[in-house]
Amino acid sequence: MRECSVHSHGLNLTLHPENATTFSRRMVLLINRSIVCDLPKDTNTFYRLYPSLKESARPLLSQTHKSITSLGSLYVLQREYAVVSPNDKYISIVGTDNTTTCCSVIVRHSGSGVTSLGHFDGSGLENAVSEMVRKVQEYSTISGELGVLELHIVGGFLDKRGYSETLAMQLLYAFHRQLAHIHLVTACTCDLNNVLRGNTNYPIIYGISVNIKTGEIFPSTFVEKGPEFALRSSRIFAGGSSDMQEVYETQMFIFKINPFNYEPMRGIELWLNEGDDFILQHLSTSPEAEPPHFVTDVKSALSFIHQNPFPSVTVFPENRPLYFRKDEFGQWIPIRI
Repeated sequence: MRECSVHSHGLNLTLHPENATTFSRRMVLLINRSIVCDLPKDTNTFYRLYPSLKESARPLLSQTHKSITSLGSLYVLQREYAVVSPNDKYISIVGTDNTTTCCSVIVRHSGSGVTSLGHFDGSGLENAVSEMVRKVQEYSTISGELGVLELHIVGGFLDKRGYSETLAMQLLYAFHRQLAHIHLVTACTCDLNNVLRGNTNYPIIYGISVNIKTGEIFPSTFVEKGPEFALRSSRIFAGGSSDMQEVYETQMFIFKINPFNYEPMRGIELWLNEGDDFILQHLSTSPEAEPPHFVTDVKSALSFIHQNPFPSVTVFPENRPLYFRKDEFGQWIPIRI
């Protein structure tokens, strides 16, 4: 079948003639400069249709995880996203880890270098995708640099319950619906990010970071996950909010924790006294594949909830966000605005 060429924003794009009306109604996802007019229903078919994604993921999969310290780094927790400019004087690396059935998403403008990274578990997905794209576009317009939006999706594996598969496809469909040219550069998820050890599947990459200055993307783990890791984690386990939270103001170099509340958890003392296996089986979507520190992190959050059953009183008494800024040693220091 003959293809036609579309020239838009300096890009030569190709699509089939019968899909030209689709392009005129909205912008869509692109792979290797070709428009993805229709997405399949599963990742296996997706990778079969676009084998170049397997090739582009190989260098990433072959790397070992780098250990990231607090100096110059920003850690993004589950159900959070951050937008960072390359002009930020405190942050040069933004990343996340503990993505077993979750996915890390990076949206970067190739010209301005403005980058957004999110840690998705499915909650608040549509709005967070739209906001990540909008913010990167907005900051890039201010910079005046020409370029394109590049998308990287990393994480998830062949988990028993199929959480990763569902999430990966939800993300692809959400970005496909955005009113922007978005170039999918990396899609390293599900089968592509899976390794079989014995009879158990595990993710190869558990965490990802991006160098804001260079655009380099690499597997990572974080030594420090501040500020207020237990407080931020409590929002997930206590049902404080199902939204994705934007946590960083790059123009002011400020980390922000918005006020939230939750109902006291019944029997939380019993949870805190349970063994590791019980915690894994009841509070993980993939108990067989969690990293060693998972239970410690969970109990840290549960302990915080136990000590702060009413965070609107003990943590956010004035219903104001908590603000932090890095010092010269890379530590997050509380500030008032």
